[in-house]
Amino acid sequence: MFAGLKRNTYTARYPRWMVGKPLLYSSSALASLGDAMFGYSQGIIAAAQVQPSFIRLMYGSNVTLEQIQAGDDGVDVFLQAIVVACLNLTALFASYCSAYVCDILGRRMSIRIGGVIYLMASIIQIFMPNMAALIAGRCIQGLGVGMLSMTVPIYQCEIAPGHGRGLFVSIEYLCLNSGYALSAWIGYGFFFAMPSEISWRGPYIIQAALALILVIWTFFLPETPRWLIKNGFKREGFNALADLHGNGDIYDPIVAESFASIEGAIILEDVMGEASWGQLFTQYPRRSVVGITCQLFAQFNGINAILYFLPENLTRAGFDISRSLLYAGACAVVYCAGTIPTMLFVDTWGRKSFLLAGSLGLAGALALIGGLQYHAESLPLGNARLGTADGIFAGVCVYLFIFGATWGPIPWLLGAEIFPLRARAKGMALSTSVNWISNFIIAFITPPLFSALRGGYYFLLLGFTVISGIVVWFVYPETAGKTLEELGEVFGDRDISVRLEEKGLNQTAVVAEPGGIVETALEASSEVTLSGPDAEEDKNRNSN
Repeated sequence: MFAGLKRNTYTARYPRWMVGKPLLYSSSALASLGDAMFGYSQGIIAAAQVQPSFIRLMYGSNVTLEQIQAGDDGVDVFLQAIVVACLNLTALFASYCSAYVCDILGRRMSIRIGGVIYLMASIIQIFMPNMAALIAGRCIQGLGVGMLSMTVPIYQCEIAPGHGRGLFVSIEYLCLNSGYALSAWIGYGFFFAMPSEISWRGPYIIQAALALILVIWTFFLPETPRWLIKNGFKREGFNALADLHGNGDIYDPIVAESFASIEGAIILEDVMGEASWGQLFTQYPRRSVVGITCQLFAQFNGINAILYFLPENLTRAGFDISRSLLYAGACAVVYCAGTIPTMLFVDTWGRKSFLLAGSLGLAGALALIGGLQYHAESLPLGNARLGTADGIFAGVCVYLFIFGATWGPIPWLLGAEIFPLRARAKGMALSTSVNWISNFIIAFITPPLFSALRGGYYFLLLGFTVISGIVVWFVYPETAGKTLEELGEVFGDRDISVRLEEKGLNQTAVVAEPGGIVETALEASSEVTLSGPDAEEDKNRNSN
């Protein structure tokens, strides 16, 4: 569909004074602004749900703050679920389309298109007059969010050094959490503009400004070296490697080694061809199981059941609305802080250890929140609930810190890193689509289940955290400390050494693929030669 738009030129527009770590870290952080905007959209809709003027205009229910405080806002819980969840359906669709945009037009262009779509949605939401416009704006916003959430983790993994992918994806998740925190505090600040509609339209103006910054920055963002090399821009890819990892020095041996490793993997994967959707399951079944289940449990462990409705949940616990918005902002800061240990230790302690600790910690936090919520519901509204409400607030803070350190960032890291280059965009799209399907389910079922089960809903989520820990223990391998080209050995693939002899390079790159596929690929091409024991084995096989 996009093949006719395939690029035949590439221009690096970033200033030369940024070359080296400034370019690497600024590219990581500003690309992550795409995820920050998703976090912002989570918080902005949560804050709007407790605003009387928003409820009156969108839901047609004429309510007061006191009625909202008492949980009597007259809003149909299923309509509320549709408003919150519709974004996830269009994000699901966009995540699949992005697999093609990302591969054909490039990672940078995919981020730019996602930013433009998000900007358009933000403008619609600033001026929305009714429920139809709200749903339309969130559906369009979902297209932008879906593209960005699929592309940005791939971008992070492909520009990151092999030993630092966890750090870079953690930076991305920190930006996502920061977006949520920013929306929580902006929502709290604009709350005092009531009864004016600017109290909930104002945060959408900030959202549009963030989208505009992202779109402008994509014109200076470097394309990933792996995409450039794979698409024939070898000189540009080599220079991008030097600018990102060698302080612009094209003679840096690390740059030459990285280039040889990437090109070796690409040569083999080009012979084998682009992976189909079916091959994700037939050739990479364990990787697909990890990519699917990590995003499934990330949602069913309850994060968006809490975030989408955080001010409302705190109001249900016993706080008044202004304090609920204030405490939602405090929770968001704790959520951001949770990412710090991941940034520092995920590349040394490993992904699996973080996920196992996360499942255990989340189970404890949800037990605390659910038990206190049960107790709070037995008390009358008002000051009698405040002590228990403080305990629920503390439990939510513990939950958000643990999730922000474990099941928040690591599924995005795994989805982006575990698939080989020939299957990376489709693999990440598969993983991301599971996120959006699960996100939609949680967003849709949470209002009616909270209404029916009350505090019992937290114990339902607790059951999923226990299951997630069991799956990680028995299924997930450890991927820390390997380059993207070396991860095949972690999943039990066979190692093949590919010798590169063009353009004066005499390097050996290690590429891992399932054994049967490799034999077929090597028989089909004379450009790829085996070195070491595999060469002799292949020679003997051909002579028989």
